[in-house]
Formats: sequence, C-alpha cells, structure tokens
Amino acid sequence: MMSKPTSATAGPVLSRRSLGALTAVPGLLSLAACGGSGGGSSSGDAASLRVVDYYNTPADDTVIQDTLEAVASEAGVTISREKVPGDQLIQKVLQMSSSKTLPDLLMLDNPDLQEIASSGALAPLEDFGIDTSGFSPEILAAGTYEGKVYGLAPTVNTIALFYNTTMLADAGIEPPTTWDELTSAAAALTHDDVYGLAFSAIATYEGTWQFLPFMWSNGGDETDIATPEVAGAAQLWADLVAEGSASKAVVNWGQGDVIDQFKAGKAAMVVNGPWNIVGLQTDAPDIEWDVAIIPVPEQGMDSVAPLGGEVWTIPQTGDAEKQKKAAEVLQRFVSPENQLVMGSARNTIPADIEAAKTFAGEHPELATFVEQVSTARSRTGQLGTEWPTTAKAIYTAFQQVLVDGTDPEKAFADAAATLG
Repeated sequence: MMSKPTSATAGPVLSRRSLGALTAVPGLLSLAACGGSGGGSSSGDAASLRVVDYYNTPADDTVIQDTLEAVASEAGVTISREKVPGDQLIQKVLQMSSSKTLPDLLMLDNPDLQEIASSGALAPLEDFGIDTSGFSPEILAAGTYEGKVYGLAPTVNTIALFYNTTMLADAGIEPPTTWDELTSAAAALTHDDVYGLAFSAIATYEGTWQFLPFMWSNGGDETDIATPEVAGAAQLWADLVAEGSASKAVVNWGQGDVIDQFKAGKAAMVVNGPWNIVGLQTDAPDIEWDVAIIPVPEQGMDSVAPLGGEVWTIPQTGDAEKQKKAAEVLQRFVSPENQLVMGSARNTIPADIEAAKTFAGEHPELATFVEQVSTARSRTGQLGTEWPTTAKAIYTAFQQVLVDGTDPEKAFADAAATLG
C-alpha cells in the first residue's frame, strides 16, 4: 500500500478525529520479470548506501529520512536517498535491474515483492542473519517468496469501518459487529440523500482490497473463488445495493470517493483506511466519527482484513560488503524501538507483535486498527506471483454481480474458470 499524507503526533491523542493519516492506497502492479539476478550497484564505496523508496509526503519523508540517517550513523555509513513516485517505482526497479544500478536498500509495496523476488533481483534476508523473530507470521508472509523472507515491513496498516457517531446515536444504533447488524443498521441509517453504508466496489485491485474482509471473514479463499463462501460475500454487497442501503455508484468509487461521501455527510458508515484521516480532520472538522472492526458473518468469528504497508529489501547488487552494511542498517531500521517511532509519527501499526501491544496502549485511539491488523492476512501469502490474476478475477466477478445482476455463484464460477 502506498503512503498517503500524514501528520506527526507529539503524543497520545484522545480523539480519533485528531489522528494523522496512515498509509495505504491498495494497488497491485502486474510486473514483468526483471531477468537475471539483479545488477551491480553504481558505487563500490561501502561507507555510503543508496536507498530508493516512494515516501514523498512531509511526515512520511521526515520520519523515514530521520530514522534512516540515525541507523546509518550507528552502522558507520551514510545514505543517499532517491524518492520515486509510487506509480513509477516498479518501472524504475525494472530499469535499474536491467542497467545493473539497483540500490543497496529498496522499499516495495508489499504485493509487489513476490514478482521482484521471483526475478532474482532481491537477496534472501537469511543470507545476512537478519532476525525476524518478533514479526507475526502474516506480516512476514507479506515479505516472503517461496519460503524465504526477502522484505520486512517496519509498520503496516489495514482497513476498518468508519462511522458517524452522531448519526448512529440519533438513530439509537450501536456500531454493527455482524452482517445482520450491518444490514439492519445500514437500512435504518439510509434516508433522503444519506446512504447507510459506502464501500469501494470499483473494477480495480482497490475494489478487491475492499472485498477481501468480507470474503475472508466468510471463509472464502483466493485459492478457490468458486465457493459458496466467496459468493456469499458478493451477495451481501448485492443485497445492500439492491435494498438501497448502499449507492449503485459503489461500482465506480475508489476509496477516496468513498471517504468523500462520508465527509459530505452522505454516508453514515464507510469501509476505509486511516490514510484518509487527515482529510477528515481538514475537510470535515465538525463530523464526529469513530472506527470499528469490519463486521463478520456471525458473532464470534474473526474479522480478517488485508495487510497494507511497505517492505524493505536488499537487492542483489553483487557487492557483498555493501549488502552486509545494508543488512545492518535494515536490522536497526526495523527494531521495535524504531517501529514505535515510525508508527507514532505516521499512525501506522508496528509489525513487531510486542511493539504493537505497546503501541495500542500508548495510542488507544488506534487500538481498533491494532486489533484489525492482528487477524489480517497478506494478499500474496498463498498465491504468490499468481495473486494479481486472481485479484482481477475477483473484481471482474463482483462487478458482474453488482452491474449486470449476475448470480454470485455463477459470476465467481465463471471467473474461476478463467484462472484454469
């Protein structure tokens, strides 16, 4: 998930309206193979490391720069950092691999790691003895290819259910926790030009990202999308639209459009991520809101959302000494202490299990996201490099359900058939 604008926080904040933004714009690029095994770095000076990432917004840029400089100093090296626009990063990586100018440290959006690792452009972190013991299995899975960890995420993010506390209070409704409660709450909150619920069902990977919590929580699985559990999640969306509790326009809305509906008071509840919080603060300061776990089919089930965030990798530059130094910097960069610093500055969730618990205690306003992350899953964990094709099949199927009125079981069976 790419980074969005964020506000650094000086300490614990008592209202979720005063949060800064997290990261995450779900996106997934289908990559061509880099070819070969990477290339040599342009400089053989092991005292200076070249870093490439896409953090170009003020708070992200500042905390990443400060943290990298601090850990580089501890390792006795300096860094030279290049910031590439997010939508250009993968093409840039391909070019650098071809020209043998890969950097010493490379940040990737986690869904892209599988493709880059499969090309041979990245080094397994075990080659350098990097300790990954504090990371949860699912967060490690986001940086793993064929059983080896190639990238580590210092912090992560996900999506949850934002709700207008005033609207729910006026209607005498508690935040929904199950699909039945979500359905009834959305219906009760719909009136005039206000919809009870908004979500993104756009025909892009962004739409699939929003569909996953419903699919996964219902027992659906990306390894076989032609199942009643997957179809059931699509049926929930279809029913909400058919009943008028969600707008027919959800098929055209990205997550930015969804949060705009919330800001305008046109939606009482929305599925979204904390990267939009700064916009809420700035554009709709009078709206009182809070965040809840995404509802599950039945009480007692786990709400399983997708993991967003970036992983940091060590490319195959051919310079063993620089790779060794890059590994030392990376180990320091992802320490629990630095995770807490970066999480606090960017309002992202530390990837280290114990650090996340500490973070939740220090930032109670983010406890919902910590809880949602604790059961979240990597998008590429099971399918690896096959994930982009399946993600497209998923959004193609639910678009057929919502736009054409196709029966969900048929739509997903047809989509599964295209996967072979």
